[in-house]
Amino acid sequence: MTLDVITETASAEGLAVLGAFHHDDDQTLVLLGPNEPAFWSLFTRSNEYLDKRENPMDRWSQRVIGALAKTLNATALFPFGGPPYHPFISWAQQSGRAWQSPVGFLVHDTAGLFVSYRGAILVQGRIEIPPTASSPCDNCSEKPCLSACPAAALGQDGYDVPKCHAYLNKVGTECLSSGCAVRRACPIGQNKRLPSQSAFHMRAFHKG
Repeated sequence: MTLDVITETASAEGLAVLGAFHHDDDQTLVLLGPNEPAFWSLFTRSNEYLDKRENPMDRWSQRVIGALAKTLNATALFPFGGPPYHPFISWAQQSGRAWQSPVGFLVHDTAGLFVSYRGAILVQGRIEIPPTASSPCDNCSEKPCLSACPAAALGQDGYDVPKCHAYLNKVGTECLSSGCAVRRACPIGQNKRLPSQSAFHMRAFHKG
């Protein structure tokens, strides 16, 4: 088993390898998330999206990543379905491809602030993992994420969730229709996630 094989197999299902690390002496944990922008068109054609039932993306993730794990003789793990919950934030940071951003959210080396983990697979054996880099925030002098929130609900002082929801209640809020302005401000993730996908996530967040 190689990471290239996992990447190719996952890509066919609209998923990307967003990081990996050696879980112990003889296992490798591989983190999976949307392979954007191709992911969205695959997901919106799925039965889970079209049946209008609750939690379509979680159900899609369970089916697709579960089947992927079976194909690769691995174990599927998910960030939902608890308690107890698997420590995906800690795992992301262990992978060496995600870090805490100036606004507190995780930032990923290729997905930026739009990083999203749909699941992971635990593979037997210590497969080879490419070297990791440093946080993209280290070389981001302007740090637009700190001043991007139109509601002043998210910045270096933390995240005021009630203030964010109050702003989203306004008619015509661009954050609700196109995605969080702070996430969109990150130079790394720009023009990768489709506005319709961001709107889907924001509706779910605001409803919750």
